[in-house]
Amino acid sequence: MLAHSVKTIEDVHGLLSERQADYVNVGFTDLAGQLRSKYVSKDKFLGALERGIAMPLAAMALDVGDTLRPVTGISVGDDMTFGDGLCHVVIDSCREIPWENPRRNLLFLVEFEEPAEAPWHPRNVYRRVAAKAAQMALVPIHSCEYEFTLFDETPQSARARNFRELRTATEGKSYNLMLRQAVGVEFYGALIECCKQLDVPLEGLHEEMGAGFMEAALAHCAGVRAADNAMLFKTFAKALAQRNQRMMTFMARWSNGADGQSGHIHASLRDTSSGRGVFFKDSAEHRMSTEMRFFIGGVQRLLPEALLILGPNPNSFRRFQPGIFAPIASTWGWENRTCAIRAIGGTESSQRIECRVPGADSNPYLAMAFVIGAGIWGIEHGIEPSPAFVGSVYEKAASVPAELRFPATFGAAINALEESRTAREIFGDRFVDAYVSCKRDQEADFASLVTDIELHRFFEFA
Repeated sequence: MLAHSVKTIEDVHGLLSERQADYVNVGFTDLAGQLRSKYVSKDKFLGALERGIAMPLAAMALDVGDTLRPVTGISVGDDMTFGDGLCHVVIDSCREIPWENPRRNLLFLVEFEEPAEAPWHPRNVYRRVAAKAAQMALVPIHSCEYEFTLFDETPQSARARNFRELRTATEGKSYNLMLRQAVGVEFYGALIECCKQLDVPLEGLHEEMGAGFMEAALAHCAGVRAADNAMLFKTFAKALAQRNQRMMTFMARWSNGADGQSGHIHASLRDTSSGRGVFFKDSAEHRMSTEMRFFIGGVQRLLPEALLILGPNPNSFRRFQPGIFAPIASTWGWENRTCAIRAIGGTESSQRIECRVPGADSNPYLAMAFVIGAGIWGIEHGIEPSPAFVGSVYEKAASVPAELRFPATFGAAINALEESRTAREIFGDRFVDAYVSCKRDQEADFASLVTDIELHRFFEFA
């Protein structure tokens, strides 16, 4: 039996017996988008299928680098005991870890149970948004494109260099060059095979325009599995690189000389009864249906208020700069890569939007929940978008209305999300309050640090 064919508890029992498994990996994704997992014995796992499994709630409040951020009821509060939360095993999430021993290479995801723990769990945030779509007889279809940089470094060597003068896997710009692909065939092949074994299908993999700069396009699929695939790709691509004495970064912008690294989301909706794409209407201008227009309107309206979900770190805002193929305002246009929302024409099954705002550092569950949640809200409330933007947003930035401009700083984005009634309507007060609390603490943390540029500018002359 193949891991991805598991659908029932009986399937799980059969698979464990067939593989003679002695341990199983179980894990969940935290607010920062990191997969946290552990080995559990076969017997403990079988018990978890029936009764659930306890996971530490405080792990949901851990930032990258395991800094514990404040979340009421999880990491701060008068009643804090740092206890566990009950999780249930997601039966149909089974995957195989490529290089693990066959007797312990199965991975299952878990979800925190409703109602107490669920508001913070990214997978549950997505599922609640998808449930809203289902009430409207719609199913989300989407995928991620990830840009990342590959280095001829290890975590140890990068730290020894203080993350300066790092050696990228290639030199100079080499967009889609067959020469680079031919030279790097072993790593490309290993990454493709890794994704195959994880059942994370890739549509494309190529060199991007920059030293060591690469892009992977994941295949589209329905519902939460698309976010699962994105999370697994990021986790295991980084692990594969380190297992080969290399490193991979998904930072939004890792150096002043590098372009931003995106996590673009392609999205559309299908009717649950007919299976047809609802963004396509043959008789309409650009074949754009009313649903597609309102979906764009919802995303466009919410982007300035909830940018923090798609740009989750102070470094994320280093990417929202003119001229590096990253959005700088909540605009949309047909096949316009300078816009935040790129409308893509096509057939009934391929017409879609590309949200170009998320950085590669964004949490895929929350980023997809944002796009689908905002779009569904737009359809529900009949939100009209602005006229399609024509030409370069970078060249015409002064013409963008004030209400469509992005918050200028990380702090401003935190305030905007906290004050957004629409975000609270879509994602819930408890999620917004928890997320804002984490990010405000992160902002204070970074604001207190002395940076290299301050030393260069002021050390001698101040």
